[in-house]
Amino acid sequence: MKQLSLTSQKRVHVAIMRKSWELTSKILTGEKTIETRWYQSRHKPWDQVNQGDVIYFKDSGEPVKIMATIRKTLRFEDLNPKKVKAILKRFAKPGGLGVEPQDLGKYYQRFRDKKYCLVIFLKDIKKVKPFEIDKSGFGTMTAWLIVDDISRIKKPRNPSGKKA
Repeated sequence: MKQLSLTSQKRVHVAIMRKSWELTSKILTGEKTIETRWYQSRHKPWDQVNQGDVIYFKDSGEPVKIMATIRKTLRFEDLNPKKVKAILKRFAKPGGLGVEPQDLGKYYQRFRDKKYCLVIFLKDIKKVKPFEIDKSGFGTMTAWLIVDDISRIKKPRNPSGKKA
C-alpha cells in the first residue's frame, strides 16, 4: 500500500529571524543554505514543512526580503547535548548554517538542551521586493507562519508606495 504524504498541497512559510544574528544577509550571499529550528517539543512547522514548499525570510521588525524553495528536510528527535553538538558540527560548514567555526560554542549553548531539531535545506534563494506581513491571529511571539497563499498575510500597499 502506498503511503501518502502529510500534505500534497505546497505550503508557503514565513520564517522570522532574529535580526541580531544577521543570518538573512548570509542566506542572500549563499553562506547559509540551511535553516534550523530547535525545540523542546514538536512545534510548528515540525510536520508541516515539505520539499517544494516556498519559504520567505524576514528579520524581526523588518519586511520580508528573501524567498527560497525547500530542497529537503531532516528531523532529529530525542536529542541530548552530544547529539546537538554533532548536528551543529555536521551542518556548520561553508554554505551550510552560516555559523562561523568560532561561534559554534555560542550556538551549542543556545541549543544544547533542545530535544528536537528541524533542518531545512534551501535552494533557488532570491531577493524579493520587500513587503510587510500581518501576523494577526498567529500570536505576537510566533517566529514561523504557514499559509496556503502569501497574499493572505501580505499587507497591501497604497498607490503612493507606502504601507496602507
